[in-house]
Amino acid sequence: MKNVLFFIFLSILISCKPEINQENRIKEDVTFLASDELEGRQTGTEGEKKAATYVSKRFKELGLQPKGTQNYLQPFSFRPKTNPHDEVKFDVNGDGTITGNNVIGFLNNKAENTIIIGAHYDHLGFGGEGSLYRDSIKAIHNGADDNASGVAVLLNLTAKLKTKNTNNNYLFMAFSGEEMGLLGSNYFVKNPTIDLNKVSYMINMDMVGRMKKDSSLAVYGTGTSPIFKQVLKSHNDNFRLVQQESGVGPSDHTSFYLADIPVLHFFTGQHEDYHKPGDDSEKLNYEGMDLIADYIFNIISDLDDNGKLSFRKTKNESEDAPRFKVGLGVIPDYLFDGKGMRIDGISEDKPAQKAGLQKGDIVIQLGDSLVTNMMSYMRALSVFEEGNSTKVIVKRGSEEVEKEINF
Repeated sequence: MKNVLFFIFLSILISCKPEINQENRIKEDVTFLASDELEGRQTGTEGEKKAATYVSKRFKELGLQPKGTQNYLQPFSFRPKTNPHDEVKFDVNGDGTITGNNVIGFLNNKAENTIIIGAHYDHLGFGGEGSLYRDSIKAIHNGADDNASGVAVLLNLTAKLKTKNTNNNYLFMAFSGEEMGLLGSNYFVKNPTIDLNKVSYMINMDMVGRMKKDSSLAVYGTGTSPIFKQVLKSHNDNFRLVQQESGVGPSDHTSFYLADIPVLHFFTGQHEDYHKPGDDSEKLNYEGMDLIADYIFNIISDLDDNGKLSFRKTKNESEDAPRFKVGLGVIPDYLFDGKGMRIDGISEDKPAQKAGLQKGDIVIQLGDSLVTNMMSYMRALSVFEEGNSTKVIVKRGSEEVEKEINF
């Protein structure tokens, strides 16, 4: 009798256990993915595999169908480039071959078209070539903003879309190999596990965890479908939107744009911890991430009954960017839309720091050239070589300050 009563009590206890709110796990997801245990999630490492296992488990919890080639995983093997102008070769064997894993889950609403929602989960491990950390001691680059933040918002959107906006199917993808050159998304587009002709559009989130006090949010790819700008505007109650039409940029949406798929890429801007060990989970703006997730959900909801979106080619703005041989050693504020180039961070032991420039300074003149935006700043910088000296004028508060720069 005691055993019967025990099992009855246990059954009641289990049935009373509160159901997990899957839309309230952004911080939990970031904290795990950006923990030291994963050692920076570099593609091909044990840390990356642990992250892939975690995302696969979350996809299963959320009721997604596996859509990789090995359950939720889509492994891809490659040999890293020795020449930056070479194309990466996939499916190679032998010494130096690295295997990464895309993680892919499918929400099948038995609809005609599919929306792809993606974010890369790999990062830099202990640093390497992509690191901006200059200390000789190796340190884990946890990549909380870059890009545990994007994966956490992706999982939040998965929960939001489980029973809503059913006029489309949804393919949720966590890419690997992004930091090595958009490899995971490139591989998927060349080896898709669904019919890409039935994809309506693709949404990408890369570094959405550091929304600033002015609520700036960059959205790239706004020109890749005629309807995007109108929809972005109609649901914007919270952000200072900075829009770029081009579908080409340094993240995974580019792979889909090049396959003639409309894309939107969301980004809250660079910061001093970008590609450094200081990109940790406690520095993220979780309220901002919630707002971004809600905003993207509202955009998807608005587009739910629009059928397959029409695609439009855009100008590749990066093709017009001048090449330069020297740098100031600053992190530009890419979300600044005022006159000049605002400095969002200063690198150690570089020309800007040695000249006494500060975070928040707005460069308005470099040499003989006026600086009105990022493009004019790059053009002004492109005329200088190592060993040159020139003046720089910055706006600091209400004052204009002139400094000597030595490249």
